Amino acid sequence: MTQYALDQADIIIDLKHQTLSLNKLNKFYVISTGKNGIGEAENSGKTPRRWHTVAEKFGQDLPLNSVFIARQPTGEIYSAQLAAANPDRDWILSRILWLRGLEQGFNLGEGCDTYKRYIYIHGTPDSEPMGIPMSHGCIRMRNSDIAELFELIPEQALVYIAE
Repeated sequence: MTQYALDQADIIIDLKHQTLSLNKLNKFYVISTGKNGIGEAENSGKTPRRWHTVAEKFGQDLPLNSVFIARQPTGEIYSAQLAAANPDRDWILSRILWLRGLEQGFNLGEGCDTYKRYIYIHGTPDSEPMGIPMSHGCIRMRNSDIAELFELIPEQALVYIAE
């Protein structure tokens, strides 16, 4: 099991209180995590726990509300009209921080791998509620918040996801 001290974390995600904190920078955001609850299992739609790193970042210099599919910008900008025309889309907007688990057999490896599950911290439509679990396992943020986080946090930043 990978061991770090909580004060080493660049990002702390509190699943119980639906918050994301940057304690070193005195920043705090309200988020939305997995509506299916907490867990590491593949195809569960749950938000994984414990130690992660920011493996990759996507969206540098794109406009807020840029739409992504498979981490690629589509060229679309999210709007109510676009949402109405695509009612079944899981909107990934503005910026993506793709997480990789650091604990073999828990959130890294066969059947539980955060990275292979495509768990991100990403923007979501500003009409979506924050402070309650509503995602498919990812950590959703307001678009202005994810853009700020993207600029403050480098790849390989240490992330702790607490119950």
